Amino acid sequence: MNSSDQLFARALQLIPGGVNSPVRAFRSVGGTPFFTKSAQGATLTTADGRELIDFVCTWGPAIHGHNNPSIKAAIATALEAGTSFGTPNPYEVEMAELIVRFVPSIQKVRMCNSGTEATMSAIRLARGFTRRDKIIKFAGCYHGHSDSLLIKAGSGALTHGHPDSAGVPAAFARETIVLPFNDTAALDAAFVANPGQIAGVILEPYCGNVGFIMPDAGYLQHVRKACTAHGALLIFDEVMTGFRLAKGGVQEREGITPDLTCLGKIIGGGLPVGAFGGRADVMDHLAPLGPVYQAGTLSGNPLAMAAGIAGLRLLEELNPYARLDALGRQLRDAVLAACAAKGLPVQVPQCGSMFSIFFTVTPVRDYATALTGDAKLFGRFFHACLAGGVYLAPSAYEAGFLSTAHEGAAIDRACAVMARAIREL
Repeated sequence: MNSSDQLFARALQLIPGGVNSPVRAFRSVGGTPFFTKSAQGATLTTADGRELIDFVCTWGPAIHGHNNPSIKAAIATALEAGTSFGTPNPYEVEMAELIVRFVPSIQKVRMCNSGTEATMSAIRLARGFTRRDKIIKFAGCYHGHSDSLLIKAGSGALTHGHPDSAGVPAAFARETIVLPFNDTAALDAAFVANPGQIAGVILEPYCGNVGFIMPDAGYLQHVRKACTAHGALLIFDEVMTGFRLAKGGVQEREGITPDLTCLGKIIGGGLPVGAFGGRADVMDHLAPLGPVYQAGTLSGNPLAMAAGIAGLRLLEELNPYARLDALGRQLRDAVLAACAAKGLPVQVPQCGSMFSIFFTVTPVRDYATALTGDAKLFGRFFHACLAGGVYLAPSAYEAGFLSTAHEGAAIDRACAVMARAIREL
């Protein structure tokens, strides 16, 4: 087998930047990416034979660890019957039943193939249902790479210094109002300035794409009330947080009922998937019942559905959220203690199995304060961790993820590696 360097050299000749998703390129932290040949539990094995404790967890889906036996067996069983039918299949119905049971705000749900498809479709549906054009999003929140939403995006767009992508028409951008997260006055002012024009407000209720950021107390409740008062739909993008922070996502934790919810990641069990759902009267505006068109040949793919069903059943059976939060607090406390001993300012927002590390004295509560973090220092920290066998997201502006497979030796070793990396900064 070729080494990671050899594979990357070959990829550079054929794939833009040598990667199929920009943040994988290590541009933000320097160096060249490694290639993974296998993954098991909390560990990635690289093409070079190195074993790394993984806190990216395939950007969220691997809440049960990599190559989970139950998910693997479910895929194998489904595979025996075929890979894709182009017709409805029984797995779709079971998945819909599970989602509706887990997430009370969802009365009806439509499957698709990615989080980007889910958010793009939810925005189209909100516009079709309200017969309005404008949407509100928040600086640093990334909702996939559809044109209407790639305005002041976080995630890879922020990492690479291009918050606004080339190729997005100015006319599209004019229909997207971008506000600071956690700023109730800005939201109220936007509604006043655009009376009767705002179709919906979309946000990550707990941000994960500018690093992990929590809302201020009462903020999400204020957004809900503002949307209701002005006839706009509230869209929660829970592609990252859905099923990861609670069975019912952030909306369960916060006691809020959005009109539409976008899902992905975990409901595919590691295979490509997305979904959006919500109020029945809104969802019934989708074709074939209504005038809002959305379609996908591979939507509800039996392999992806089987994997996701197995993953959701495990969540229901194990209820691992208290265990995952304990792991998150262990990691957070180790980083805080090491930075305190070093005299290094740091913020480590953490909830359940999601966290971030910002090297800044400023509490991080929005896009602007996230940017106060020392990205160059993070890059050095990232490489010190990688050298010690711990893989974090290769960007100062991404959330980290834990899985149940991190319990025990993996989390203990990872905390020791991170503490040593901080001492060496």
